Amino acid sequence: MGRTGAERLRAGGRQSPGGRPRTALRTITVGALSATLIAGGVLGLAPAAQAADGRVRYVDITGDGGIVLKANVVTPAGSDGTRRYPLIVLPTSWGLPQIEYLAQAQRLADSGYVVLTYNVRGFWQSGGEIEVAGPSDTADASRVIDWALAHTPADAGHIGMAGVSYGAGISLLAAAHDPRIKAVAALSGWADLIDSIYSGRTQHVQATALLDVAGATTGRESAEARQVFDDFYSSNLAREQDLLAWGRQRSPATYLDRLNANGPAVMLANAWGDTIFPANQYADFYEKLTGPKRLEFRPGDHATAELTGLFGLPNDVWTDTGRWFDHYLKGADNGIDREQPVELKSRSTGGYEGYPDWKSVGAANRKFALAGTTTIHTNVDSGADGGIVLLSSLLDQVARVPPMAWVPLLPRRWAAVWQSERYATAQRVRGTARLHTTVTPTRESGTLVAYLYDVGPLGLGRLVSNAPYTFHGRTPGEPFGLDLDLFSTAYDVPAGHRLALVVDTVDPLYIEHNPSGAQLTFSSPADDPSYVSVPLREQ
Repeated sequence: MGRTGAERLRAGGRQSPGGRPRTALRTITVGALSATLIAGGVLGLAPAAQAADGRVRYVDITGDGGIVLKANVVTPAGSDGTRRYPLIVLPTSWGLPQIEYLAQAQRLADSGYVVLTYNVRGFWQSGGEIEVAGPSDTADASRVIDWALAHTPADAGHIGMAGVSYGAGISLLAAAHDPRIKAVAALSGWADLIDSIYSGRTQHVQATALLDVAGATTGRESAEARQVFDDFYSSNLAREQDLLAWGRQRSPATYLDRLNANGPAVMLANAWGDTIFPANQYADFYEKLTGPKRLEFRPGDHATAELTGLFGLPNDVWTDTGRWFDHYLKGADNGIDREQPVELKSRSTGGYEGYPDWKSVGAANRKFALAGTTTIHTNVDSGADGGIVLLSSLLDQVARVPPMAWVPLLPRRWAAVWQSERYATAQRVRGTARLHTTVTPTRESGTLVAYLYDVGPLGLGRLVSNAPYTFHGRTPGEPFGLDLDLFSTAYDVPAGHRLALVVDTVDPLYIEHNPSGAQLTFSSPADDPSYVSVPLREQ
């Protein structure tokens, strides 16, 4: 019997076609090191910012259950207690201390806000244990607001919350539970935790391990959180329903009705290549919000689009966050409410594009057929990969160099490959590409990963998008239909290039569930032909 993906991870690697071991743990460690360097840069900046402004006050706040939350408060210059100011609360990102937002807090205070940043429970010097945005984290946010109203010149009628990553998710959850919150800016966050790290019923192992390592390094995991991580790695299907219930409790999408009833103005911003919280789940959530809303997507990976703003440098995400709060908390007529509410920046051109809603982003669709019948063997990485968590999409953001593969050289024993015709004009891919095919497995369980490549004249493929899919309980030899949404993106395929759809069964980003010796056959029945539907911007 074949080993599970988790067993292979613990064993230390997989075998590539050329016999070179691919060590999943090594890529996870690289990603963790990158996150540590980013955090270190922010921490190195903060003391200088602190010394430059005496308005920063460090305080202790009693959170849910009596634990102590470490926080800092920045008030507007000249604040003397004779007037009230709008309040902005900033919960910290996963693994970062309360000085994370100090540069932005001072900018917001300079423009007339009381700003309170607090270290979420379980991390650094705050008390309690890491509960991964559980009910106590939501309750903590309300306790922090209570404290600010009692101890600062904050205006109870004008309260906003914002944050990056973990702080974004907690801000959305808090706004669903506390009607005092009138505006939210959720940057690089999640709406659906399960669809983020378990999409296609597949464990996103590099992303989860990065969070696990960072949490264990900078905080104290609760017993529940530790059990969830362990069950996740072990692919324990007996605990799958428990995992889903745990994730739903921590997903703002679960509380959508409450959020819409409270009616805060919600700004969502994320990166196309976010390997922790993919763009799809934010776009789906955005469409279901009924109050004032804004959606922004840019090139990059998790939290990289906001990063320069944490150093106090000019940053589009933080600029729009300030404008969002100025309008919805101060009533400033700055025009942000009259702009197109969906704003995208292409990975290829770098220019901004505005749309009235998400469904207008890829209003035109173009299909290319996946003809014939193709069988591949499992358990070997073909060379088509989604990259390395944090690093690959960051490289795409900075240098427009996404993960690549020589498509003609991909070994057809382990990779199924289909290509479109050469396009006479540029194809501006916008939104969510969808794969439809028929799969016949030789075992009851399996994993596949689909990749969409932009292929140049020499056969070099540049990754446009990808997504994993895992199945369990299928009857060997019996075909089933598969519909899979690839991760949303904005990418321009040059004239003279093709699109290629590649499917293999191993990617270091994910845990795979392919028994040894398993095979997958892809077919295109006459009454249900296989295809890829590619969303395109209207010309």
